[in-house]
Amino acid sequence: MTSPSKDLPFPPSISTPHETSAPGPAEPYAPPPSYVLLPLGPKESSGPVAAPSGRIHLAKRQRQMDTAAVGTLLLYVPNFLCSLLVMGLVPLALGTAGLLVPVAWLLSGILVFWRRAESFIAHRLMKVRRPTPDERARLEPAWCAVTARAGVHMDSYELWVEDSNDLNASTATGHILCTTRFALRHLPDGELAAVLAHELGHHVGGHSWSALLGQWYAVPGQLVWRGVRTAAARFLRASGLFVTGLVVPALAVLAVMMADALYGLPFLLLATPYLIAYVRRRGVLRADRHAAALGFGTMLVAALERSQHGERTGLNELVTESGRTGKEKGALHRLLAAHPGPRTRIHHLVPFLETAG
Repeated sequence: MTSPSKDLPFPPSISTPHETSAPGPAEPYAPPPSYVLLPLGPKESSGPVAAPSGRIHLAKRQRQMDTAAVGTLLLYVPNFLCSLLVMGLVPLALGTAGLLVPVAWLLSGILVFWRRAESFIAHRLMKVRRPTPDERARLEPAWCAVTARAGVHMDSYELWVEDSNDLNASTATGHILCTTRFALRHLPDGELAAVLAHELGHHVGGHSWSALLGQWYAVPGQLVWRGVRTAAARFLRASGLFVTGLVVPALAVLAVMMADALYGLPFLLLATPYLIAYVRRRGVLRADRHAAALGFGTMLVAALERSQHGERTGLNELVTESGRTGKEKGALHRLLAAHPGPRTRIHHLVPFLETAG
C-alpha cells in the first residue's frame, strides 16, 4: 500500500559499466579492471545520470522490525539485566537519593531516538562526520535514486561519512546513515547507490536503532565487568604462584555457584557476543536483499567484487574491516565479525540476480 503521490524527484537512472540494457545470461564475476584512487570517485566511469523528473510514491510504512532487529533486542536482554542489577545497587550505596540514578538510566534510552542526541553519539562516540560539500554533491544524486525507488523521503535520514577503507560503514544511529570514505573515492555512482541502498536496508529493517539501544543499556554491566576483570588480573600478577593456585579454583567454584543461583545467566553472557555477531551478519545479508529488491543487486555485486579483489591482492586501501585480509583472520575473529566476507555476500545475492534476470 502506498500513500498519495507527492512532488518528489523520480529516481535518476544510474547506469554503470556492470549494467546491461537487455536481459541475458549473467556474465561471470570478474574484478573491475581499474582501482585508481580518485579525489572523489570515478564519476566519469559510472555513466550518465538523468535529471530528476516526475513523481514518486512514498511507502506507507517507512520502517519496520525484521527478525534480525528482534533477535538483536532479545540477545541484549541478558546484558540489560546485568546492567539493571548494577544500577540497582546504586541506591544501596547512596540511599534514597540514589533511586534517581536507575530511574534516569532507564529513561535515558529515549535519547537514542532523539536526533540531537544521535548527532552527538555519532560524532563523539562513533567517530563519523558530516560530508564535505564535494562529498555531499557526490552523494545526493545517488541517495535521490535510492530513496525514490524505496519510497522513502530523502530527509528521513542524514548522510554522514566514516573515514575508513571498508566497503560498508559500521552501524550508525536510527536517523543517520553512514557511508565510507572508500565508497566515495573508489566506487562509480551506480555502485555507490547500491551501497547506500544496502545501508538503507539496515535502517528500514530496524537493525541500526535496535543495535544502538541494546548497546546503550549494556554499558553499565560491561563497565563493571571490565573493572572486575582488570582488578583480578592485577591481583593475580601481584600474587605469588601459590596464592594464585588457591585463588583461581576458589573463583571458579564461586562463579559456578553464582551461575547456578542466576539460572545460568553468566554463561549465557559469554556466548552473547558470538550470537549477536551472527545475527548482525544475517542482518547484513537481509540488507543486501533489500538493495537487490530495489534493483541495485548487480551494482552491489560489482562493489563487493572490488572488495574481494582487494582482499586477494592485499591492496592497502581495499582490505577488510579490521585492517587485515581474510586469510590473516583467526576463527574467533571471524565468529565475532559483524559483516560476512564479500564471497559469502555475493553467493547469497546470486539467486536474486538470476530471478531479476
